[in-house]
Amino acid sequence: MAKSKTSKKWMDEHVNDPYVKKAQIDGYRSRASYKLIEINDKDKLFRPGDVVMDLGSAPGGWSQIVAPIVGQAGRVIASDILPMDSIIGVDFIQGDFTEEAVYDQILQMLNGASVDTVISDMAPNLSGVNTTDQYASMYLVELALDMARNVLKPGGSFCAKVFQGVGYDEYMKDVRSSFDKVIIRKPAASRPRSREVYIVGKGFKA
Repeated sequence: MAKSKTSKKWMDEHVNDPYVKKAQIDGYRSRASYKLIEINDKDKLFRPGDVVMDLGSAPGGWSQIVAPIVGQAGRVIASDILPMDSIIGVDFIQGDFTEEAVYDQILQMLNGASVDTVISDMAPNLSGVNTTDQYASMYLVELALDMARNVLKPGGSFCAKVFQGVGYDEYMKDVRSSFDKVIIRKPAASRPRSREVYIVGKGFKA
């Protein structure tokens, strides 16, 4: 079947993307690694010894960045419905964390510990219908915020990808109600035409 003009344009853009090429050279699993590197440089989300939860972690580009920073004294607990190859210092749980069994697995892995930072680069499988895709993306980021509220320690941090559109303003208000400081980031590695931004919440109000 012939590729659509849209899919061909995306593939051409992906192949020629400097961050895709850089990720291959640097050994990162995803160009998204550079987004988190830039955000962390600005907002200092991770420290040695931290416990970090990475939602929607596959293929592991974000966990790759976090694990060396938190070190052996810290922990990274990652989860995704897709499989993810192992990373040293990362405990991975495959499954939908909205399902009780998977959620319980995550809590068991925490073993009563609170989390310093929850990160989420989750995105839905796109249908091509803008309204449907926007609702699906907002649903995921709302789930990430719910998880953060359940596991973060007081003063903890939250970073999640959000697509601007229907529901975005309401979501921002919701995040601000739970964090002392909320910042919007648009990393250089985020394609200019993309509606994605990253919300960073600091100072969780437990």
